[in-house]
Amino acid sequence: MNKSDLKRDRFMLTGALGKKGYDWWWHNFTGYHRKTGEAKAFFIEYFVCNPKLGQDYPVLGQLPEHQAAGVRPSYAMLKAGTWGKDARQIHNFYPISQFSYSNKQLNIKIGASLLTEQRIKGRVKVTKEQAKYHPEYMSDAGEMSWNLAIHKKVAYHAGYGASAPFRWLHAFEMFWHAEGIKAEYSGEVILDGEAYDVIEDRSYGYADKNWGADFTSPWLWISSSNMKSMTTGKALTNSAVEFGGGKPKVWGYSLNRKLLGGFYYEGKMYDYNFSKFWTGSRVDFKFQEGTRYHTWKIRAQNHTSLLELTLRCKADEMLLINYEAPNGKKLHNRLWNGGTGYGTIRLYHKKGKEKVLIDHIEFKNAGCEYGEYGNHDKYGENKESGQYEA
Repeated sequence: MNKSDLKRDRFMLTGALGKKGYDWWWHNFTGYHRKTGEAKAFFIEYFVCNPKLGQDYPVLGQLPEHQAAGVRPSYAMLKAGTWGKDARQIHNFYPISQFSYSNKQLNIKIGASLLTEQRIKGRVKVTKEQAKYHPEYMSDAGEMSWNLAIHKKVAYHAGYGASAPFRWLHAFEMFWHAEGIKAEYSGEVILDGEAYDVIEDRSYGYADKNWGADFTSPWLWISSSNMKSMTTGKALTNSAVEFGGGKPKVWGYSLNRKLLGGFYYEGKMYDYNFSKFWTGSRVDFKFQEGTRYHTWKIRAQNHTSLLELTLRCKADEMLLINYEAPNGKKLHNRLWNGGTGYGTIRLYHKKGKEKVLIDHIEFKNAGCEYGEYGNHDKYGENKESGQYEA
């Protein structure tokens, strides 16, 4: 479903989630070096953890003394960075006293940084010395600022699983809403003193949010809105693909490995959502970690359509992205995260037992992510996960 739902973009840490919960708003897009024109993929995230436990300083969960005492983290965080040759993540932490929000709409402030549906503005900076001597920051060194307008053009609506009653009951351990699977950004990013222009129709942007009491394992995410038909040779300017999930928990009960997502193809949404059982939706997936490339494969189907997707991303252009859970544990220690993926989609119409090709599509500038708890394999050893062999 491509239904916009701005209520799901609001701050969600009420009730029990205020003391054991996180809420974040994620953005990624492509910018172009002002002098050379070189393309670079960026991401920005506004993150809040356990606000009702807030002090007048950020409480960092990875400090050894906090780990020993079982102290839960509490802070607002700005996460920003880039993928590619110099992929990195930069984290700045703020006390909850420097965080504010609106009950009526998305309007977040962390320090002097701002977030609304239409605009993001902010700055992060971590020195080499800070990154070296403060591992609790979980951060690389660098400096980045941004001032961007956002136009969210296509949403992916997860359905009743994130509806108001389920949110109020905190039914799921991890909720998700993607208000901008196709989002256009415009403005400026400054990375280590170098200016990048973000151009609306070439930004290939994405915006979503996650919230809940804990993360999922496995954790998979795929998105792209830079698409071209290999059948006709034409750019698909009104299309975007989105998949996410892993192993959801409902009221503490773990479901089998499940993804949900959809392909918005030139104005029509092909939806593959396990919670809509009447549609016959099923999504099988596989991830393979390699020495040079990581590979994702998805086979999604419902009563009327079939989608086959393969994505690759260069390992040296990705991050092992860092998060700590609201309980203070850091169990995702091999969570691959990238924004320079590319691949193909074959979309079919199902007619009885036959399938008829609708289009063969190539996509670029893809966001991609995969990780599992306890996956500490040495880099370079092939690691296969999932169910589907394409």
